[in-house]
Amino acid sequence: MADTKVVFVAFAIEDERQRDFLKGQSLSPRSPYEFIDMSVKEAYDTDWKAKVRTRIKRSHGVIVLVSKNSLSSSGQKWEIQCAKEEKKKLLGIWAYSNDRTNIEGVATKVWSDANISSFIDSL
Repeated sequence: MADTKVVFVAFAIEDERQRDFLKGQSLSPRSPYEFIDMSVKEAYDTDWKAKVRTRIKRSHGVIVLVSKNSLSSSGQKWEIQCAKEEKKKLLGIWAYSNDRTNIEGVATKVWSDANISSFIDSL
């Protein structure tokens, strides 16, 4: 059995339901990976940032759920910046089929099992 890959999920709190859908994909027995995140309403606490950095360092890669909410999410912006500082592979996934928001510096793809699986396999 392959080692479990740990994937950090960066998302805007307004997209929490999409994060839940994404995490649901890891429940499949064929999926040797787990998703972790730091769901908080307040992103400015320095203790929170230290905990997030620890989790990002521990992860193999980061999936960013991208939506119009991402543009105003200071917590998600910080998580993306932290992932870049820690030199983690990033994959942006559009959270909604009718929203093609872009985040500078994050290559974003359509949400599909193939796109997510190939990213995880590349870690």
